[in-house]
Amino acid sequence: MLVAGFEVSGDLAPFYPLPPALGKRARMALLQEGRQIRVILWRGQAAVRIGRMSLSFEELDFRPTPMGVLSLRRRRRPMSDVDVYEIKLGDEFLMSSQFTAAEIELARLGLAALGRAELDVVVGGLGLGYTARAVLDNAGVRSLIVVDALAEVIEWHEQGLLPLGKELTGDPRCRFVNGDFFAMSSSVEGFDPRSQDRRFDAVLVDIDHSPRKLLHPRHAALYQPEGLARLAGHLNPGGVFALWSNDPPDDAFERVLADAFATQASHVVTFDNLRGDQDVSNTVYVAVKADLPFPRVVDDATPTD
Repeated sequence: MLVAGFEVSGDLAPFYPLPPALGKRARMALLQEGRQIRVILWRGQAAVRIGRMSLSFEELDFRPTPMGVLSLRRRRRPMSDVDVYEIKLGDEFLMSSQFTAAEIELARLGLAALGRAELDVVVGGLGLGYTARAVLDNAGVRSLIVVDALAEVIEWHEQGLLPLGKELTGDPRCRFVNGDFFAMSSSVEGFDPRSQDRRFDAVLVDIDHSPRKLLHPRHAALYQPEGLARLAGHLNPGGVFALWSNDPPDDAFERVLADAFATQASHVVTFDNLRGDQDVSNTVYVAVKADLPFPRVVDDATPTD
């Protein structure tokens, strides 16, 4: 599909099938020692459940969902005392706490583009909570709504199963909303079920792999001119839209952003792959809405007979 010079791949990316150390959504090898496996039946199909293994590995929760079997696990990084938390959907990794630099920079870079305080912010994609916490670390933030389609992930934070759960749920500025971020973005009602058509100072998004590599075909509309215009409609004048991507900066998508917003910039975030042999990078796009509505051209010329 080609829209305004930007092609969205028709091949959907499966849930985070990335090679090791290519960002937060990296494949992690299972520890083999002490593994306990249980087979259960779900919707007539066998599903493998990996139970508690050792001090180095533990399955914290396990939920059948309409999208597949969702699991939360903790493992100890080898030769360290660092616990890594991972969320899997079926056999694919959705997220890992091993790589969080880009999620934190998504919040920092997005909010840095705002030259004011008393900020109302939306984060699309709760995940392990690192973007949300980085938002709340900014003293200028007045309120934060975090939208996530997975009620189970929200529950894990609320139950304290994830390291940042108590911190996020204990901050009165922060509220979780279980919903479809993409449907909310395209709707008139917007992101706050308690206040329809509410405007925000920043919308920060970390859901798809990139504007081209999507988790679901319906997400493609957001990255097209009309979808970006609808999202911009939920921003206050001078508001910011920021987006995480696992891919390098995309010239075609930058042009689409430039058409939809007053300014846009792409930031490459580089971090250690923890193997000591090379750095890896993600991209954060930051686009700023005009401070004032674009002026409407009025022809004052007097018609002649």
